Amino acid sequence: MKQILPIIAIIFFLASCGTNKNAVDNTPIEKTDTTKRMTFNRIIKSSDYNLKYEKAREYYDAEKYLKALDLYEQLVPFYRGQTRGAEVYFMYCMSNYQSGDYLYAGYHFKSFYTMYPYTPFAEQALFLSAYCYYLDSPRWSLDQEPTTDAISQFQLFLSKFPKSNLVDSCNNLVDTLRYKLEEKSFRAAKLYYDMGYFSAATIALNNSIKDFPDSHFREEIYYYIAKSDMKYADGSIYNKQKLRYTQASNSCKKYIKIFPQGNYIKEIIKIQEQADKNLAKMK
Repeated sequence: MKQILPIIAIIFFLASCGTNKNAVDNTPIEKTDTTKRMTFNRIIKSSDYNLKYEKAREYYDAEKYLKALDLYEQLVPFYRGQTRGAEVYFMYCMSNYQSGDYLYAGYHFKSFYTMYPYTPFAEQALFLSAYCYYLDSPRWSLDQEPTTDAISQFQLFLSKFPKSNLVDSCNNLVDTLRYKLEEKSFRAAKLYYDMGYFSAATIALNNSIKDFPDSHFREEIYYYIAKSDMKYADGSIYNKQKLRYTQASNSCKKYIKIFPQGNYIKEIIKIQEQADKNLAKMK
């Protein structure tokens, strides 16, 4: 339910975006005679910007977003600096978003907020900028730059609109993004263990827990640290083993202290007992 509610909130929020045709411009729209059917090519080539303005919205409302986008692309420079400028630019951003070009839409939503931070569209634009980065975030195994960009954008939104009704949704989306970063960090560190580079695994796993102290993979990280230390000690030359078995025993004790009912508790206890036996023999 925790994950469903934010998505429902976003769906309702997005459904409301761009629906107020004259949120900025309250002046009467000059009517253009459109009783005769006009082809899109005639509209796009027309010099009548009132006609383009009306038709762009008609195409958008009819979910013909690519046609709306072509028209808004012409309208944005024409209305820049005028009363309709903010609305037209916002609808251009929305047309990009609805067309599925999230990267481009995210860029323009962010640009919109920079240009029009005090308009009725500002909150929607800043949220959708972050949400577009969220949609562009790849699976954990790929480059996570879009993920970190999305987190930064959500944090910016939360700082600008701390009382927004989308705060909870933002926090949950940020948690989802951070989970990807945590997973990438853990999987990359564990790869050293899988490849048999146990010293490097311990270093990488400790770095992962430093970067993400509350990682969802926290227990597994401490588990593999203990296993890596033990395997590293087992493979070490004799005069290095005392120090390394001591480290392995300490890593086991740390796991047991933090996760006394952990999933790997029985195995960790056995590893610690073996490390202590090996140390006793050396004495």
